[in-house]
Amino acid sequence: MRHYDWPTDARRRNGVNISEIFIRRPIATSLLMAAIALFGVVAYRVLPISDLPSVDYPTIFVGANLPGGDPGTMASAVASPLERQFTTIAGIDEMTSSSSTGSSNVVMQFDLNRNIDSAAVDVQTAISAAMPLLPAGLTAPPSFRKVNPADQPILVINLTSRSLEMSKVDDYAEDILAPRISMVNGVSQVTVQGAKKWAVRVQVDPNKLEAEKIGINEIDQALQNWNVNLPTGQLFGTEATYNIVTKGQLDNAAAYRPIVVTYRNGAPVHLEQVATVLDSVEVVTQGAWLFTKRSTQPAITLQVMRQPGTNTIEVTDVVLVLLPEL
Repeated sequence: MRHYDWPTDARRRNGVNISEIFIRRPIATSLLMAAIALFGVVAYRVLPISDLPSVDYPTIFVGANLPGGDPGTMASAVASPLERQFTTIAGIDEMTSSSSTGSSNVVMQFDLNRNIDSAAVDVQTAISAAMPLLPAGLTAPPSFRKVNPADQPILVINLTSRSLEMSKVDDYAEDILAPRISMVNGVSQVTVQGAKKWAVRVQVDPNKLEAEKIGINEIDQALQNWNVNLPTGQLFGTEATYNIVTKGQLDNAAAYRPIVVTYRNGAPVHLEQVATVLDSVEVVTQGAWLFTKRSTQPAITLQVMRQPGTNTIEVTDVVLVLLPEL
């Protein structure tokens, strides 16, 4: 008589039961589950944390400064020559410019297939070609940097002081904090908002100029002539050679006041006789403030940007640990 094992026969007809493999091998199953759990823990710890997808938009920002230039002049004399050169660059999807008193900005967004590094080389070449067409009074050649419009600051640091001038706080932010934080792995750039760079302001009295028959061009020329720091030459001796340096750079408002602007009736006319000279900042119309429940204080604000693909929490923790050392 033949006997049939119906469950076994059914398994043979329907194929191998996957669950049976794990049921018959509990130790191997436990080790496999432990390995999967360990892999999940490790993967979770290295998982990037970001509120938006990591997309690098090929965008380049170009800025130029011309002290005293009104928005119309900045647009026609600075922004337009730059735009004409930039239009020769291949792959630009969109180009926008904005001009304000003393500054012009041009933003170029390239096609997503365009390599941002090669685009930066083309932008630098275009800026060099546009330099002969730009005004001679630019404080520096137009600068450019690569930016990502989707990026937002991951950390905002406000510097305040009740005893120091804001120009001193600004020096501390731009010379110590910003460069050091920029060196942290994962930080792309650190921008300073509400900058208060030190400068001497000469507030000329037009009535006194008219009384002394002095033109504003004479004031400008006198400031340039009396505020110099140039190499003059060398003295060659029998045993040594000495460099001669004309150290005439003025460091504060008190040093500017006795400058001789011109001579009238054989007597010198000093700058303080026709103008008020003050220790101030470069731009008095911009600033940043820290608002709290108790008070409102002027501040210098640092905005920390992260590099694409980096862990936001880790970068922020490293910067926070670094701050007490600075």
